[in-house]
Amino acid sequence: MKQKLDTKALGYSLAILSGLCMLLLGIAGNFGIYMGAVDMMMQWHMFFDLSVLGIITGIIEAGVIGFICGWLVAYFYNRFA
Repeated sequence: MKQKLDTKALGYSLAILSGLCMLLLGIAGNFGIYMGAVDMMMQWHMFFDLSVLGIITGIIEAGVIGFICGWLVAYFYNRFA
């Protein structure tokens, strides 16, 4: 019998991971590193910017999107697997 995925656990883990990636990208962008990736994130995410407030709102936005995607993946895995 296959084990079920915990929807909240996967959602939280992806939220934390995506938030950390957004934080690191914001810090790297302030040092002038990975500017291509920073420009893409500024286009894709509504609230992301290289200011402190922009990085914080980008982290929150990425966390919410990561949680929703992780929850949906676990839900559909449990439903159809």
